Amino acid sequence: MSDTSMMDEIVYDPDRTTVESTNVFEFMDEYDITDHDALIERSQDVEWFWDELVEYLGIEFYEPYDRVRDDTEGPQFTDWYPGGTINIAHNTVDRHARPDSPTRNSVATIWEGEDGTVREVTYHELHRESNKVANALVERGIETGDTVGLYMPMVPEVVSILYGCFKVGAIAVPIFSGFGVDATATRIGDAECSVLFTGDGFRRRGSDVILKDTADEAIDVAGHVEHTIVYDRLGADVPWNDSRDERWDEAVGACSAAFETRELDASAESMLLYSSGTTGMPKGIVHTHAGIQMQCAKEMYFGFDHKPGDRFFWVSDIGWMMGPWTLIGNHTFGGTVFIYEGAPDYPQPDRFWKMIDRHELSVFGISPTAIRALRKQGNGWLSDHDLSSLRLLGSTGEPWDPESWHWFFENVGGGEIPIINISGGTEICGCFLMPLPGMALKPCTLGKPGLGMAVDIVDASGESVAEDNERGFLVARDSCPSMTKSLWSGDERYLTEYWSTFEDPPMWDHGDWAQQDEDGFWFLHGRADDALNVAGRKVGPAEVEGALMDSDLVNQAAAIGAEDATTGTAVVAYVITAPGVEASDDLRTQLREQVGETLGKPFRPRNVLFVDEFPKTQSGKIVRRAIESVYNDEELGDLSSIENPGALERLEDAR
Repeated sequence: MSDTSMMDEIVYDPDRTTVESTNVFEFMDEYDITDHDALIERSQDVEWFWDELVEYLGIEFYEPYDRVRDDTEGPQFTDWYPGGTINIAHNTVDRHARPDSPTRNSVATIWEGEDGTVREVTYHELHRESNKVANALVERGIETGDTVGLYMPMVPEVVSILYGCFKVGAIAVPIFSGFGVDATATRIGDAECSVLFTGDGFRRRGSDVILKDTADEAIDVAGHVEHTIVYDRLGADVPWNDSRDERWDEAVGACSAAFETRELDASAESMLLYSSGTTGMPKGIVHTHAGIQMQCAKEMYFGFDHKPGDRFFWVSDIGWMMGPWTLIGNHTFGGTVFIYEGAPDYPQPDRFWKMIDRHELSVFGISPTAIRALRKQGNGWLSDHDLSSLRLLGSTGEPWDPESWHWFFENVGGGEIPIINISGGTEICGCFLMPLPGMALKPCTLGKPGLGMAVDIVDASGESVAEDNERGFLVARDSCPSMTKSLWSGDERYLTEYWSTFEDPPMWDHGDWAQQDEDGFWFLHGRADDALNVAGRKVGPAEVEGALMDSDLVNQAAAIGAEDATTGTAVVAYVITAPGVEASDDLRTQLREQVGETLGKPFRPRNVLFVDEFPKTQSGKIVRRAIESVYNDEELGDLSSIENPGALERLEDAR
């Protein structure tokens, strides 16, 4: 980080009234637990915690489970809630749409298109539409355990498709709408989807982005797909295959709005989410109905303090974990989810602030990189918008720099509401680390271990170093209900990827550097495999980037490692200059010296290269791995998460 002193001071310290208003305080009060530390320790008795939570959160099983879990095969292959039957769709939509339910006519989703169009969908409407999707799937031969692809624009219908899949017991396979042919084909082919939902396209930065062409090409490569159901978002003229393609209005709209949601075993697969690997095939993460239901509900209720009337907006796509996580977590409690179709800065950099104001959103989650980009646009874009409806902020995806964290906290949150900075992953559809709303916060902290998550920080030998305040590997010493039951490709890769680093006792290696400070606050320092080891000293890329971005002349920065004959690894920095700033050798020298002064001379970049854009995911995260591969002339590996692959070609022209 650019200035670690900025991370030592507690800047958010809620008063007693605020603490006692939180859902987590009510839980502690009911179970006679004195403080947050005691709660976290108690919740690491995972069998007690995950058993108590079912009734406490009102999660409805059709048939009660025989016991909380069966871990006779170790934490790697724990069977949660054996004997129980459940369905996510029952808990997220069916019960809220009952004629006697107070949420029947409540708004489940608010959608805004990039062109400003707004649509609201009630639980009653969502229930009917989800039933129609379920019936459409049954008519096309989909049975329990079959896979169904969702290569969809971010329109309200993605919610009914997801829940419709759950209703029939199909395994939903969300695919990021920004993927190209190869990435989409890889996921369709690996999952062997026989039905694919897609759209003609969507709006992005004022232009039409056509999905149907890419879907057709991907199907040609992957095979398997027998039915493509196409939603008309743009009214675009797209290619049509009469033997396979069906229009949404005919395939789904004509179906019955009545369907009896199927009872499923607690361990029945609900979703197949893909996580990009550094090399080779993306990893197919297998999630269950009970696991996803419990984790998403827990985090929304406690971590984001769900209240009636909340309007929750997390910048994501249905193809990423945070999309289903947001929907399932909020809809478990009859909440409202806000969905946005387009770019964060279109037509101007105040798009998010304008939507928060217009729709009176109460929770707003975003990546640190996106905030860094918006911060560089200046405070003026915030001044005309009322953000007082916000009561919680959220972030995930990567480490913060303290300056940008402070800017988010002070300017978006008014210095009065917490940033719930979370970290976990697709593999658990949730968080290993998560602050609770009543906790004090230091800038950039991730608070403490998530409730019910038996996490620790260990050294290379597997010994705990958390209490020693040393940097080490973030691990899980036990399972949780939402932990992937394996990988779609089989157990061997699953065990190698997550359980092979520490085997006695077995621990899940999450691949992150973590540290607990002397006051008990947890921090992440980036991926363990991203750390830059310069002459035996390690620094995280985010720390170098933060030091560069301290300069008003820098808009964005990315730091990578390169082989060096003297130090082993040398730092190389890529920089996007601030508007109106010309790249020059003088600026290059100035920035090198700035990093050296902030972090120490060994970490001065060997070179500073100037570019116009970075390869990023749709959520705004810079894909450093790809930048490093370009610089070192290495195989690029899986690039499926990159929204703007053309940026990779332009990196080669960096000067």
